Amino acid sequence: MIVRRMLTVGVILAVGLSAIVFLPRSPQASPAGIVMTLPIWVGNWIGEDTPVTQRELDVLAKDTRFARKVYTGPQGDKMFVSIVLSGDDMSSSIHRPERCLPAQGWSLFGSSRREVKASGLAPLGVTRLSNAREVTADGQRLTVHNLTYYWFVGYDTTTPSHLSRTMIDMRDRILRGVDQRWAYVTVAANVTEGLVRNGRSERETGKMNEVFIQKLETKPQQPTDAHTLVPSKS
Repeated sequence: MIVRRMLTVGVILAVGLSAIVFLPRSPQASPAGIVMTLPIWVGNWIGEDTPVTQRELDVLAKDTRFARKVYTGPQGDKMFVSIVLSGDDMSSSIHRPERCLPAQGWSLFGSSRREVKASGLAPLGVTRLSNAREVTADGQRLTVHNLTYYWFVGYDTTTPSHLSRTMIDMRDRILRGVDQRWAYVTVAANVTEGLVRNGRSERETGKMNEVFIQKLETKPQQPTDAHTLVPSKS
C-alpha cells in the first residue's frame, strides 16, 4: 500500500513538473533581479575574468548572458565564480550543476543544503555539492575533490532548489501572467589537502567558500538598487 501511494505521488509530481513545458509563455517577462557584474575585489581576493567555454556557448541559448571570474586569495587559493542569466527561452539557458559537472569529468558524491548568513541580510539558502575527479600530474594519478555551491536568483526571490524554481515559474505563469527571468550563481573551490603544502581540508574549504559568499553577497548596492547576488527590491 505504501509503495503504491509513493508511486502515485511520483507520477503526479512528474506530470505536474512536465506540464510547465506546455504552459503558454507570457508576453510579460520580469526584469533581471541581478546585476551581471562581478567585482574585481571580494575582501582580499582579487578576480580575473575567465572565458565561457565553447561547449556552453554551443549548448545554451544565444541570448544567455554570463559573468565569470576566478578569484585568487592571499594564500594562493582559487575560487571560481559564475553567473548565468537566462534569455527568453529559460529551458535552454538555465541548468543545474548536477547536469553539467559529469560532462566535465566530475563525479557527484554528495549534495546538501546550507544557509549562509551575511550581515544585514536574510540567510541565503544554497545547495552544496561534493565532487571528485581523477587527474594526471607529473605522471601520477591524483583524485581532486571540489565543493560547489549554487543557487538561483529571480526578480524578487532566491532559492537553492531547481524544483522550487520550477514551482515558482508555474505559479507566476498561471497566477501572475509573468515569466521569471532567472540567474544561476556558482561558487566553487577545490579541496587542496594532499595536493599542495598546507592545503585545506574539506571542512576548511567549505568554511572558506561560505565566508567568500558572505563577502560577495554584501557588496555595496548598484545604482539599479540590485545586489550583485541577491534579488533587487521593487
